[in-house]
Amino acid sequence: MSQARSVWFVGPRRVELRTSDVPVIGEGEVAVKTTFSGISAGTELLAYRGLLDPDMPLDETIGALGGTFTYPFQYGYSCVGVVENSRAQLAVGTQVFAFAPHQERFVARAADVVPVPGVDGRVATMLPLVETALQIALDSGSVLQETVVILGGGAVGLLTALVLQRAGARVIVVEPRGTRRVLADRLGIEATDTESVVGGVALVIEASGNPDAPAFGLELLAHEGTLLVASWYGTQAVMLPLGSRFHRRRLTIRSTQVSTIPARLSDRWDRSRRLEAAVALLQELPLRDLGTHTFPFGDAPAAFRAVDEGTDGLLHAALGY
Repeated sequence: MSQARSVWFVGPRRVELRTSDVPVIGEGEVAVKTTFSGISAGTELLAYRGLLDPDMPLDETIGALGGTFTYPFQYGYSCVGVVENSRAQLAVGTQVFAFAPHQERFVARAADVVPVPGVDGRVATMLPLVETALQIALDSGSVLQETVVILGGGAVGLLTALVLQRAGARVIVVEPRGTRRVLADRLGIEATDTESVVGGVALVIEASGNPDAPAFGLELLAHEGTLLVASWYGTQAVMLPLGSRFHRRRLTIRSTQVSTIPARLSDRWDRSRRLEAAVALLQELPLRDLGTHTFPFGDAPAAFRAVDEGTDGLLHAALGY
């Protein structure tokens, strides 16, 4: 057994580098040297801020994430690296993606890593965000020639906009920060602020992470419109105006979540097909523009602070090893 440095969440708004054990590689496993790991501004930021139930499992669908959100814990699910040793069919030197915490080296089952040869390693850290955007698009249903409003011009919001545009939708992103609206424009996405958006649309997607946004989204809907909530608010309270305007307009509120495939799509989609499609999108979408900040691994505390504080111009942050 060897050791490697890793990021540990040790308290609200506190991360530090610690040494973790790296097990000996076993049959069917690979040893990976990390080159980049992405920082999520969604679930991971809630974990950093201490806004998650400490007794909740880290992620029941990702084998590398055991335990709960009780401090201290390791977290992160977006590692890209190179196979340095293999006891599987995966060749040494292959670049892979893994749903693994921030750590310099790790061992994983070969079946649990995703080969991403030919993809820029920094770009590949956004694979979970692309997969999330793809699931949101699938949950949106038919959007051909429909106007869709997305609340939040963060990485997931912009990626969802790009995927929905490919499906034939006219997308309007509502984002208060001017730098993000400029980026959206550069990507060919219509963007506006909260004061200028016009309602009366059939679908609003809430991807801002702001607990006040769902109430605003309901006001933008047409009769029998749907608010699709992609954000997770953790332990933060969300107040919804469910009075006469909500009932008389027959509005619908639905959630979308990447950990499962909805039953209505299960005859055509499974998680393997969705992941395969997301990997293909890594080379088709303009992801280099979204990876705005890369911090040295040793500066992980500063990286998380920057994401938490909303450093101007920051859209997606990663650690470089």
